Amino acid sequence: MSRNGRYRWLDVARRVSQIGFAAFILVAAVRHHTSAVHVPSLHAYCPFGVIGSLGTLITTGKFAPKIHTSSLVLGVAVLVSAFMVGSAFCGWVCPLGSLGDALEWVRRKLHLPEVKVPKKLERVLSYGRYAMLIGIIWATMSTAKLWFGAIDPYYAIFSLDWLFELNWAEYWPGYLVALGIVVGGLFIPRIWCRFLCPLGGLLSLIERVSPIKIRRNAHTCIDCGRCDGVCPTRIEVSSCQSVTHDCVMCLRCVQACPVSGALEVALPGFGQDNESEEVN
Repeated sequence: MSRNGRYRWLDVARRVSQIGFAAFILVAAVRHHTSAVHVPSLHAYCPFGVIGSLGTLITTGKFAPKIHTSSLVLGVAVLVSAFMVGSAFCGWVCPLGSLGDALEWVRRKLHLPEVKVPKKLERVLSYGRYAMLIGIIWATMSTAKLWFGAIDPYYAIFSLDWLFELNWAEYWPGYLVALGIVVGGLFIPRIWCRFLCPLGGLLSLIERVSPIKIRRNAHTCIDCGRCDGVCPTRIEVSSCQSVTHDCVMCLRCVQACPVSGALEVALPGFGQDNESEEVN
């Protein structure tokens, strides 16, 4: 299979994965509200619940309420995968990431203008993810409750509480955050992922040590900038040696690259053979 064909196939696989996981979550939410027998809420399918309550586990020996065994399994799976392929969970599985991609598609179809965040401001705003991560762990440890649940946009949107039993008194912060994500996502691609997501912040730290990355060969790159224009998290791929810190492994940049061997998903050492040949 040709390089272009391979990455086109991977793009289809990613779309199927996104749609499949989103459908699974929505079906689980409907069953939770309509089934005659007890069906766990969406907290059972959120890997961050376990990570957010690690402090509570250390201090009390127990996870925060609403944390299920499935959350533990998912949390461990996401962390293990992050050490191998970075933040691929964000680009292939996470329903909020899929929603961000869908909103970007809507923006293009409606010809809405993109609000481009200045690089210096973007760098400052990106620290919001780490502040959220630290704050959630500390607050959950202090209160022994799943503190993030009240502001969690994933639960606010995909639990479908707003459709079946609107609980404004308890979850109004989450509904407001969700509304901000939807409106903001129509103008700023993946606004939640880039500036506020605590799980994304944690995975962005882990992906720095993951061996499998999108890597650029500076000797074959023609600096056309096509990769920069398609990146959903607005990474300047054309200036990277290896794409880390915010990369969700969507592979759009690799697909857009017109030069074979300039941008690939690869292990460390990609491009070094070309460099030695050029020197010799």
